[in-house]
Amino acid sequence: MKTAMKPSMKASALTLRDIPWLWSVIGTVLVGVATSLALGLGIAGNMLSAASAFVVFSVLVGLGQMLVVTSGPGNIDLSIPATIALSGVVSMRVMGGADSAIWLGVVTVIGIGVGIGLFNYLLIRMLRIPPIIATLSSSFVLQSVAISLGHGNAAPPPALENFALSRVAGVSGLASVALLVTLLTGIVLFRLVQGRSLSAVGQNARAANLAGVRVEWVRCATYVACAVLVALCALLLSAFSGGATLDMGADYMLLSVAVVVIGGTQVSGGRASPTGVWGAACFLFLINALLNASGTGAGLRAIVYGALIIGVTTIAGGSPAARR
Repeated sequence: MKTAMKPSMKASALTLRDIPWLWSVIGTVLVGVATSLALGLGIAGNMLSAASAFVVFSVLVGLGQMLVVTSGPGNIDLSIPATIALSGVVSMRVMGGADSAIWLGVVTVIGIGVGIGLFNYLLIRMLRIPPIIATLSSSFVLQSVAISLGHGNAAPPPALENFALSRVAGVSGLASVALLVTLLTGIVLFRLVQGRSLSAVGQNARAANLAGVRVEWVRCATYVACAVLVALCALLLSAFSGGATLDMGADYMLLSVAVVVIGGTQVSGGRASPTGVWGAACFLFLINALLNASGTGAGLRAIVYGALIIGVTTIAGGSPAARR
């Protein structure tokens, strides 16, 4: 009887360990408890209420970066900060503070996202340069365009700003947008052929090609989807902040990578974790809030983020075989 139970218990433990989003959720709970003990339940509750708004932006850029990372080793998008700046500036100018033009702003950021995604992919595909170099080069071009268009920026439409600042039972209205986007992303990844194709490409592009998967089409689609999600984030961030600024995306290059890695997405490609992106975004927000409360500078916060990425990648990166 004892002999028969041991393999089963071992298998259950391995299954629990291999849940990709588990570590980020556990970390969030532990940091939340530590925050409550250190600062009190009232302050901790206010922090969680604030997290429901600020975490949304990390989630949206994280979901986009997650898709790119899932497409295979070496795939990463470093143009995210510039995409946020350009999309925010252009969308605010297009809407001009008019509620009737909100739909035009949404269409505009989607178009910008599609254009940037195609531009990034064409740099990678046609010039045969690594994605990290291509998207970094792309960011300089995008930032330059944003600077040239960033003078005399308009305020967001009142209706859009009110939605961005709205709360229901202490939870930001923006959270509903992020939850909807996460749900749609999960359906595509785990229920549709397109999501399975992305996982196949990320695991082994050559085998996926032999199986009939259009590898380059899948990779192109991931860069476009990433840019569209980032552009949507820029629209909401501009509305939440009362307008667009050229540096409002600066923090999201490191954050987009951190939430993906800490959230359990496989760095070598082939396995995505949308739930983990939420867990990691909440975890990093609470860590950042605690560091701010203790007076920690931005430099040390960046070191903490880097250490967390290294630690989680080492501890929760799966089996050695999976990391090869």
